[in-house]
Amino acid sequence: MKFSKVTIIGGGVLGTQIALMSAYTGHDTTIWLRSEGSIGRTEPKVKGYEEAMMSDLEASKKLIGNPMGAYMYPKGLIRKWEGITAEDIQALEEQAKENFKTLLHITLDMEEALKGADIVIEAMSENPKAKIDIYEKMRDLLDQDTILLTNTSTLLPSMFAEHTGRPDRYLALHFANSIWKNNTAEVMGHKGTSSESYKKAVEFASEINMVPLELHKEQPGYILNSMLVPFLNAAEALWANGVSDPEIIDKTWQLGTGAPVGPFKILDIVGLETAYNIVSMNPDAQKEGSTMHKIGTLLKEKIDKGETGINAGKGFYSYSN
Repeated sequence: MKFSKVTIIGGGVLGTQIALMSAYTGHDTTIWLRSEGSIGRTEPKVKGYEEAMMSDLEASKKLIGNPMGAYMYPKGLIRKWEGITAEDIQALEEQAKENFKTLLHITLDMEEALKGADIVIEAMSENPKAKIDIYEKMRDLLDQDTILLTNTSTLLPSMFAEHTGRPDRYLALHFANSIWKNNTAEVMGHKGTSSESYKKAVEFASEINMVPLELHKEQPGYILNSMLVPFLNAAEALWANGVSDPEIIDKTWQLGTGAPVGPFKILDIVGLETAYNIVSMNPDAQKEGSTMHKIGTLLKEKIDKGETGINAGKGFYSYSN
């Protein structure tokens, strides 16, 4: 293992998942949070995703011998499916429990969190000012050789490179949701990223059981979100313009394509706060009466009611614990 200490800045949906996968694969992992209140919000997320990962590992035992098993197993949790046994999976479960217990930490002390870190991943919300503030607080605390990565979904690393104090050792590593199953890691540098740092990001992604997907240039939304965001925007526009309801829109997509979930269930999984931040960055969102403004207003209404998605127990759908 090339990277021993990993620090995640932020305990949101992706931050907690990245931290868990880092610990699962044997890396000493720390989540840095801003406040005591953040701890109260993050700890249940960690517990919930840990339980989901363990549940998917256990369920994969039943896929052994099933021809579809090779397509359905949690690819981030099991490196190689061919020849796997129930005993092998049991051993992975036991090791996972030990790793989560001993290798995953939460702290409010930024200096403690960053000291000695080989990899630091910024996983804050899509707020440029907040990201810049964090980078400027971190820059003098990072070790010389630390690779700084951002998991931003829609922003470009070149927007922040100079604020990090290490533009050559800074780039984006973007994960899909449910990363223990959808184990993609899009690797995107900016013009100032060194080839050595880019290579290290690719190696780190592989170490935590992700499939590195290398981009040759900066692209807002990377590969996945360049396709996903217009799809979600189209669904939200149908809703905001009163064409149909979220449930019917989802059902239409599922019946028409065979997809397991529709766009509004995806929005619940991603989180409505993230969706709102993405919409707010569209210039049309500031134009009263525009479709993007209507979408932003409706999303904000749900957020203000605490209906922020699956982690809150309610978004467009209700979820029981």
